[in-house]
Amino acid sequence: MADEGRRNGAIARAVRYLDDGGFEADLGRRVAFRTESQKPEAPEDLARYLDDEMIPAFRDMGFTCKVYPNPVTPSCPVLLASRIEDAAGTTILGYGHGDVILGLEDQWTKGAGAWVLSRDDNKLYGRGSADNKGQHTVNMAALACVLAERGSLGFNAKFLIEMGEENGSLGLREVIEANRQDFAADVFIASDGPRASPDRVTVSLGARGAENFDLVVALRDGAHHSGNWGGLIADPATILAHAIASIVGPSGQILIDAWLPPATSEAVKAALDGLEIDAGPDAPEIDPGWGEPGLTPAERVYGWNSFAVLAMTSGNPDSPVNAISPTARAHCQLRYFAGTDEQNILPALRQHLDGRGFQSVEIRQPPAENAAGFGASRTEPDDPWVREVLASVRRTTNQPPAIIPSMGGSICNDLFTDLLGLPAIWLPHSYAGCSQHAPDEHLLVPVVRSGLQVMTGLYWDLGDRGLA
Repeated sequence: MADEGRRNGAIARAVRYLDDGGFEADLGRRVAFRTESQKPEAPEDLARYLDDEMIPAFRDMGFTCKVYPNPVTPSCPVLLASRIEDAAGTTILGYGHGDVILGLEDQWTKGAGAWVLSRDDNKLYGRGSADNKGQHTVNMAALACVLAERGSLGFNAKFLIEMGEENGSLGLREVIEANRQDFAADVFIASDGPRASPDRVTVSLGARGAENFDLVVALRDGAHHSGNWGGLIADPATILAHAIASIVGPSGQILIDAWLPPATSEAVKAALDGLEIDAGPDAPEIDPGWGEPGLTPAERVYGWNSFAVLAMTSGNPDSPVNAISPTARAHCQLRYFAGTDEQNILPALRQHLDGRGFQSVEIRQPPAENAAGFGASRTEPDDPWVREVLASVRRTTNQPPAIIPSMGGSICNDLFTDLLGLPAIWLPHSYAGCSQHAPDEHLLVPVVRSGLQVMTGLYWDLGDRGLA
């Protein structure tokens, strides 16, 4: 009972941190850093976020800090904060990214703009509030509350903060490979992405991979009058449209067999059985007839592959002229589930297009900032570490969490599962309607409150485990 009281005391500290304004003060400072990793002129703020904000916060908790230069993207350094209480004890590796997607400052309609944290009722607006500054702020605060209540964590903690996730985490693999022992741990536990629904704690066990590519039809150097040449010369936009229609059906079903994921395991099926997706009141409605037939919405986003045309152009849509354009281009993406043959994605596409007479459609690699490139990976739902996390969440909330075998988005999860060989477990503190990667990005205060309680309880329980 005494330990339960101290556990509750640590959770109460975390709630007070939110209610007394500490969370908003910390997150407000962090949002103000314009850490747009996709902008070549932003390196100063990327490094300053670590030097001026992260390192002091971790040192206040007794962590030692080391910054690693990024050999691929020099403007995006990597921080590892470490607190080693017992060299023979359990080590937990955490993660966050301090970089954000482009601010799109002129497009915000809510709050006070991209770089000022602003509260409107239960929403905290600001770029990075949900992705990912708010989420790693929750976890750092939970660590601090356990330390304040217990005087120690009861386990060894390592926390990685990278500054290039929105740029594809370029260079992070090289940093970890060159310093593998520094990042060694027993389990990876972090927070990113959305919950299945705002009011239900969610445990995500992996991430879909992302393969971005351009489809280009380039037939000639210049445009030609559509009256004089219509019916005589091929239209690149028409060819491209038919090529895309051969890849994906009119309701979003993938038509390339090599792009389909492997059979779903029984553990994954059980995790998704009955799972409902509730993205919140501001989210778009789910189209019931879109995607792979016969699957539930949860199965389509958390257990299946999806293809999307992210951008497409031919000629100048804003100022069209009566001429047949010489080129057409589409920027496309395949999101794929673990087990998909990722090395065969583009070769299979080439074979598919050639077999249908689309030899004129080129497959090109996009610019680095649009290349994505994260691999798919997953920890099985019956892993012992997963069971331990689930038990802790139930202890805190008295409710079973939603279990997602693979978050719909993509992140560098494979570096932790495949490169470091760790079980990887994510507990997201946002929701699908947060306008992540768009103007008006925000966090929900009730989700922050829940996240603080769950993570403080989890770190406390992991400390009990480490002391056992």
